[in-house]
Amino acid sequence: MAELPELYQRVKEQYPELMKHYEALGEAAAKAGPLDAKTVALVKLGMCLGAHLEGGAHASVRKALDAGCSPDELRHLAVLAVTTLGFPSMARARAWIEDLLAKPAAE
Repeated sequence: MAELPELYQRVKEQYPELMKHYEALGEAAAKAGPLDAKTVALVKLGMCLGAHLEGGAHASVRKALDAGCSPDELRHLAVLAVTTLGFPSMARARAWIEDLLAKPAAE
């Protein structure tokens, strides 16, 4: 997995117990049903894009790539937003996805 964002790392350093529980909650939610890791990653990315959460979208793109999603699958997810969220939201979603796809994998 790519390195966590600096802000996340700082919060984790400052509040390690809180972040331990936060991360455990996320893991428990992901395991609470029948969805596989790739599907969970796509759903979470879709929620972030629909809620206009840029930081969450960036994190979800990283997680989706780690879960085995292809760049074309992520781009398709953004395109699906056009009829539900409108063209401007779709364009923003696509831009946020491309932000991460344009970075080398080591970052």
